[in-house]
Amino acid sequence: MLNRLHIQNYAIIDDIDIDFSGKLNIITGETGAGKSIVMGALSLILGDRADLAVLQNREKKCFIEAVFATEEKKNIREFLERDKKK
Repeated sequence: MLNRLHIQNYAIIDDIDIDFSGKLNIITGETGAGKSIVMGALSLILGDRADLAVLQNREKKCFIEAVFATEEKKNIREFLERDKKK
């Protein structure tokens, strides 16, 4: 389960920290607010390829960090690698 997502210098996002620790989380907003960009950042965490065109400022580093909780208390890297093999 995704607990937290932190994004810096990605597309129109300067810096955002989203807490997903509640039972139900809904992302809403007007057109152009950045909902799809948040989902795109999460896709990068899950293994999608990056597109340099979405970087807000190429002189600054883009930073995307996600915190996950697993019921099995395993290393998340092992969990993701196992999932890729399926």
